Amino acid sequence: MSSDQPPVQSVLTIGGSDSSGGAGVQADLKTFNNLGLHGSSVLTCVTAQNSLGVSHVEAISCASIRHQLDAVLTDLSLGAVKTGMLFSAEIVEEISDTLNNFDAFIVVDPVMVSRAGSILLHDDAVASYKKLLFPLASLITPNIFEAGLLANCSISTKSDVEVAASRLLDYGVGSVLVKGGGRRNLAGQDYLLTNQGCGKWYVSEYLDTPHTHGTGCTLSAAVAAFLTTGLTLSDAIHQSKRYLNKALQQAFKFGKSTGCVCHFASIQNQFSMQN
Repeated sequence: MSSDQPPVQSVLTIGGSDSSGGAGVQADLKTFNNLGLHGSSVLTCVTAQNSLGVSHVEAISCASIRHQLDAVLTDLSLGAVKTGMLFSAEIVEEISDTLNNFDAFIVVDPVMVSRAGSILLHDDAVASYKKLLFPLASLITPNIFEAGLLANCSISTKSDVEVAASRLLDYGVGSVLVKGGGRRNLAGQDYLLTNQGCGKWYVSEYLDTPHTHGTGCTLSAAVAAFLTTGLTLSDAIHQSKRYLNKALQQAFKFGKSTGCVCHFASIQNQFSMQN
């Protein structure tokens, strides 16, 4: 490739490292790569985890996060930024300050509560999300537990989802995508509401698998990737759900307990077609 050619467009993920490789920054980078884009990363924290759960979390210093952000933002051509596990108010503030003048898509996956109900950030970080980061977001992608926490309501029905999404728009976000996968009656059903008042349900086939580690990270990363390629938000969500469904169809057990989605599902399909 000629050195005078423009740089390849990239997607940046800002989040935590999953030592088991099934979620977090690792899942995001696999998704970006599988969708044909260069993935870059800024680590906010390091987790010690495996298929059995998370045993330790250690935050990266804000100074280190700032240096990582500066290194990427001053050099790479970014079509979108996706945030994941930010862990503390100080980290949310650091990232919000840096992204305040970012002029491309910002997809915020507010990693706060896992499907199992585990709290994944400090209590004071929720207020920082609402005040500082959400107003910068093109899209936020909470699961139903996170949406309930942020909107201060319980969610058990589709009507509850729509109410919560409407409340979340009050934080100044561009659009809200509430993911319903945490409840059996809402599995495969995600609701988009834009600040123009346009609401739409996206429904995909329910796949009965326990191996769902990394689903939330993968979906939001895919949306960021598809937005980078030029798709509309609606089309990006539709294609991301298709991508995630393929990954869930071939989800696998990689340890002693539940496993993760298969980020190389489409690559496996290509090999099987060739052989």
